[in-house]
Amino acid sequence: MLFGRERKPTWRERLRNAVWPRRGVARPFVYLAKRLPRLSATPHAIAAGFASGAAGSFTPFLGFHFLLSFGLAYIVRGNMIAAAFGTAVGNPLTFPLIFAATYEVGSVILGTFVGAVPDAQTIEAQSEALISGGLFTMGFDRLWPLLKTMSVGSIPLGIIAFLFFYTAVRLIIAGVQKSRKARLAGKAQVPENAALPPGGE
Repeated sequence: MLFGRERKPTWRERLRNAVWPRRGVARPFVYLAKRLPRLSATPHAIAAGFASGAAGSFTPFLGFHFLLSFGLAYIVRGNMIAAAFGTAVGNPLTFPLIFAATYEVGSVILGTFVGAVPDAQTIEAQSEALISGGLFTMGFDRLWPLLKTMSVGSIPLGIIAFLFFYTAVRLIIAGVQKSRKARLAGKAQVPENAALPPGGE
């Protein structure tokens, strides 16, 4: 193939790129920082949308974060594009921490906490199994306790994430939009010492 790859990447290379992309982990966040202020929406809509995406990422249902985020954004009147961007809070680097935290908090709420949290990779693998048909292969009796605990734990953590990102994003977007309006207003003003056109008074 003329412009194709010389060889296909191995599974190890694909795994490494998923965890640590070649172009850098910070690249997507730099893109978000530039793209969010350009959305034609109010600071509330952008902040509520992004916060909805962040909150949805705390649920253990991988593969459904977009739908959950869109539903929440609709309720709080958030921007849907911002909600999609907000799901970036859940990524291969943060999922192990998120899953372990939601399981631990859920265990405390349900009264099943025994001071030990399952391995984060195990929790992530079992959550992904739900999306790939693991509900039938693993058995509902094995999967349900994990999902129930993580779902319960995701509620308070999701609320905290929503409030944090809503406040931070709204302040940033409001500041950027205010600065942009002032800059545009300054360009629109005619200098007082500008020369009058011929025949002008």
